[in-house]
Amino acid sequence: MLTCFIRYEIDPFRKDAFIEYARNWGQAIPRNGADLIGYFAPHEGSATTAYGVYNIESLAAYEAYRTRLAADPLGRENYEFAKRERFILKEDRIFLTNASLPHAKLVLP
Repeated sequence: MLTCFIRYEIDPFRKDAFIEYARNWGQAIPRNGADLIGYFAPHEGSATTAYGVYNIESLAAYEAYRTRLAADPLGRENYEFAKRERFILKEDRIFLTNASLPHAKLVLP
């Protein structure tokens, strides 16, 4: 299992547009085969850093997922929305594996 972390640099005055973009991916990503953990918009601290995080089985599964996402009507619309509105200034993507598994059970104080 791989986890894809997408780091966005967004226009700090267009946070609402990024939130709309994130909510659209909240619908399109899971129905096209990735396990969405979430999209995270700035809240405190940096006003320009946002993240998208999801799990995918492998890089081969990622390639098939990207093809499905590009053909999905909401996926295409969301790509065009970001391109047209230009609220994303920079986007970096990295795939990581969880090296800390298995985790202990949560213990509440």
